Amino acid sequence: MLTGELEGRLLEFLVFLTGARRVLEIGTYSGYSALSMARVLPPDGTIDTLELEPRHAEFASRFIDRSEWSEQITIHVGPAERALERLPGPYELVFIDADKSGYDAYYEAALERLAPRGLIVVDNVLWSGRVVEERDDDDTDDTRSLRRFNAKVVQDERVVCVMLTVRDGVTLIRRR
Repeated sequence: MLTGELEGRLLEFLVFLTGARRVLEIGTYSGYSALSMARVLPPDGTIDTLELEPRHAEFASRFIDRSEWSEQITIHVGPAERALERLPGPYELVFIDADKSGYDAYYEAALERLAPRGLIVVDNVLWSGRVVEERDDDDTDDTRSLRRFNAKVVQDERVVCVMLTVRDGVTLIRRR
């Protein structure tokens, strides 16, 4: 469940390349990805990171609060849907790495809040290969949700996407 060093570096590069000033992260977990992206934020840049689980938010805040970027990162605890109601955007970069069954809703919310030249980054889209393997013993809700999400995005005429084989798969999405 932890964004590793390789993916953290990729996120850092994407924030830098997009020149993002406002970043939305859906799924904080340990705070590693937020801290990776914060490294290259401009001084007035911000990250809003959403975390359902209070214990994960508390764990992440221990690291975020000790960092030089603590004033730029805000953890919103509770259901993402409620936080998204209060966060209108626009965001230059949105990183989605939360409950897999929610990816479709998070994607739609991200598109609504995406700056004109913004980028959506979605993690775990390969799901250890399970999204392409049709095995009865691993047909979980998460696997089915990710299959549907991947099919939707690649067919969505509103966007252009590319799937990278970094770690567990990362899809980059931009508006047409």
